[in-house]
Amino acid sequence: MANYLDNSVKFVPGVGEARSRLLEKELGIFTIGDLLRHYPFRYIDRTKIYPIGEVVEDMSASLVQLRARVTGVAYAGSGRKQRFSVYVSDSSGSAELTWFHGIKWIENRVEVGREYLIFGRPTFFRGELRMVHPELDLVEKALSRKANSGMQGIYPSTEKLSSSLGTKGFYNLICGAWSVAQEHIEEILPSALIKQYGLMPLREAMYNIHFPQSPEKLKQAERRLKFDEFLGVQLSIQALRSDRMARRNGFLFPRVGELFNSFFSERLPFALTNAQKRVIKEIRQDTVSGYQMNRLLQGDVGSGKTMVALMSMLLAVDNGFQACMMAPTEILARQHYATICRQTEGMNLRVAILTGSSKAAERRYALEGMASGEVNILIGTHALIEDRVQFNNLGFVVIDEQHRFGVEQRARLWTKNEQPPHILVMTATPIPRTLAMTMYGDLDVSVIDELPPGRKPIKTYHYTDSSRLRLWGFMRQQIMQGRQVYVVYPLIKESESMDYKDWEDGFESIVRDFPLPTYRVTVCHGKMKPQDKEESMRQFKEHEADILVATSVIEVGVDVPNATVMVIESAERFGLSQLHQLRGRVGRGGGESFCILMSGEKLSREARQRLQAMCETTDGFRLAELDMKLRGAGDINGTQQSGMAFDLKIANPTLDAELLQSAREAAIAVLEEDAQLQRAENVGLKMLRMRHAGRKRLDFSMIS
Repeated sequence: MANYLDNSVKFVPGVGEARSRLLEKELGIFTIGDLLRHYPFRYIDRTKIYPIGEVVEDMSASLVQLRARVTGVAYAGSGRKQRFSVYVSDSSGSAELTWFHGIKWIENRVEVGREYLIFGRPTFFRGELRMVHPELDLVEKALSRKANSGMQGIYPSTEKLSSSLGTKGFYNLICGAWSVAQEHIEEILPSALIKQYGLMPLREAMYNIHFPQSPEKLKQAERRLKFDEFLGVQLSIQALRSDRMARRNGFLFPRVGELFNSFFSERLPFALTNAQKRVIKEIRQDTVSGYQMNRLLQGDVGSGKTMVALMSMLLAVDNGFQACMMAPTEILARQHYATICRQTEGMNLRVAILTGSSKAAERRYALEGMASGEVNILIGTHALIEDRVQFNNLGFVVIDEQHRFGVEQRARLWTKNEQPPHILVMTATPIPRTLAMTMYGDLDVSVIDELPPGRKPIKTYHYTDSSRLRLWGFMRQQIMQGRQVYVVYPLIKESESMDYKDWEDGFESIVRDFPLPTYRVTVCHGKMKPQDKEESMRQFKEHEADILVATSVIEVGVDVPNATVMVIESAERFGLSQLHQLRGRVGRGGGESFCILMSGEKLSREARQRLQAMCETTDGFRLAELDMKLRGAGDINGTQQSGMAFDLKIANPTLDAELLQSAREAAIAVLEEDAQLQRAENVGLKMLRMRHAGRKRLDFSMIS
C-alpha cells in the first residue's frame, strides 16, 4: 500500500504538474494517499431535484439541484469583464445562470431548447433566482448513469482551488485517484483488531467514505477511518511515554527542606485548597520516583496554579537545583516576578527576571546568576531560550499558558541541561480530564478543580449595542463607588473586512462621551512599546486610572483586585476560552464583580450559543466542553489556534470520545506485546504510527 500511495499526486488523472503544485500549496496534498485521505466534510443528495419555484432565499447556504430547459443566452461586457448568462425555466419558474470564467467552454455545451440538470448555490437579486458557475449535465446523460445512493461528497477546498476546480472538479479528482489506487489499498490493521472492534475492511471503508452506497455503509466507513486516526496518534503517544518511562533519568528531590516548610507554615497568603494539596502531592511523588516528570496542570482562572508552581520550585531549590518559569508576555512575567518576590521576601532565595526589554543591569544579574548558581529561580519570557542563557543546575521548569509557545521554543528551554529537568506545563484553558488524559497520554494530568474560598462567582450579562447608555450608566455607578473597569476590544483599528468595534474608536468615544466629568482613563494594546504598556498597567493597578481601554493583550497576567467590571466589546468575535480568560481578570478582590458581553444585534447561531453559555456558567471545564463541540478540540500544543491538536482528518476527540478511548486501549495492548511493532502482523501499524508521528507536535519525550 505504502509504495504506491506514496507516489506523487501528479499521477492522478486530471492532476498533472501544475495542479499538483496547487494541491500541495493550498491543501498540503502531496501524494495519491494524501488525496484519498482528503475526506468529504458533508454530503449532498444528488437524487433530489427542486422545482425552481420552491427554491427560497433561506437555502442560499446550501447547494441545490434543478431540472430545467434552456430558453435563451446572453452576453454582457467584454474582455476580462465579460459575462455569459443562460436563462432556464421549468413549470414553476425561471432562473438566470451566470459565468464569468470559462465562457467559451460552457457556451459550446449549452443548447437552447435542451433540458439540463443544474447544480449550484442559489442567490437572489431583486427576488429573481440566480446561480453563478453552476454545474450542467444533459438530463439524458445524467439519467443514463448507474444508480447509486445519490450521496456525493463535498470536499474541503480553498478559494484559489475552487475557482479552477469547483465541487464537481474536485470530486472528479477523487474518482481518478480511486481508479488508479483501489487495487493498491491493502489492510493495515491486524485481523484480530478488526474482529475485536467490529471494523469495516480498509478498502471498503475508503470506497464508502468517498462513494457511499448507503447511509449505514457511510457510518461504518467513518467509524473505521476515525479508529485508524486515533490508533495512529495513540501508538505514537504511548510509544513516547514508554520510552521516557524506561529511561529512569529524572532528578531526585528527596528533601522537603527549609524553604518549602517555612513558606508553607509562615508565608501562604491563604490556605491551600484540597485540589492544590492533591496536585502538590502528585508533583512530590513524581520527583522522588526516579522518572523525569512531564505533567500538565489544568486549572480554571484564579484557581491557584501559580502558587502550586512556586511551591514546586521551592522544592527544587531545597534539593540544590535551580528552577525557571517561562510566561508568554512581559506583563505576565513581570507580574509573576513581583508576586514571587513579595511572597518570598526575607527568605534565603534569589529570584531574577529576564525579558526582551530587560535593562543591562537586570540582564547581567540574571545571566551571571544563573550560570554561577547564585540565582535560584529565573522568571522570564521567551528570552529564557536565548543561547546566552546558561543554567548551573536546572532541575525544574514551569511553562505558564504553555499553549501560547511553539514546540521549538519549549524544546530549546528544556534542553538547557544535559539531563532533562522536571517539566510542569500549566494552562488555564481547561479540557475535560478524561479527554486530556486520553489525548495527551504522554503527559500526566493534574487538575485544580476548585477555587479558593471567598471567591464570588462573576455575574455575566449580554447586552447589544442598543443598550450602550445603560452600560455606561452602570460603569459610571461602579466608578463612583471607587471601583475600576476594563473595556476590551478585538481590534486596534477599524477593519474593512470585519465589522467589529475597534479600540481606537472606542477610546475616542469614552474620552468624548462618557457621562462622568471626573474620571481617568489609560490604554493598553499590542502595538505599544513594552515600557509604555508597563506604565499603563502600573497606573491601572495603583488606581491612578479608573478605566483601562485595551485589546486582548490583557487576557492573561493582569491582577487588579479593585477592578470589578469587564466589558468585552464585539464579544461575538472571541471564542469561549478567550472570553472566559478575559472574564477572569475581575473577581479577584472581595467585591461583587461583573462581566458585560457587548455584541451587535445580528448574531450567528454559534455566537449566540457562546454568549449564552458565558451568562449561564463560570465553570471553565463546562465551557471547554462546549467550546470543543463548537470549534474542535483546540490545540494546547501551540501549533495552531483552533481545530484538532493532532493531524486528524475525520475524527473528533470530543464527539468520538468512546472510539478514542478504544483506540488508546488497543494501542497500549499492542505495544505491551510488541513494543517496536516488529511482528509481521504489525507492519501496517508501524506505518500508521509513522504517519502520525511525522507532524511536529507536542513531544515531551524529546527532552528525556
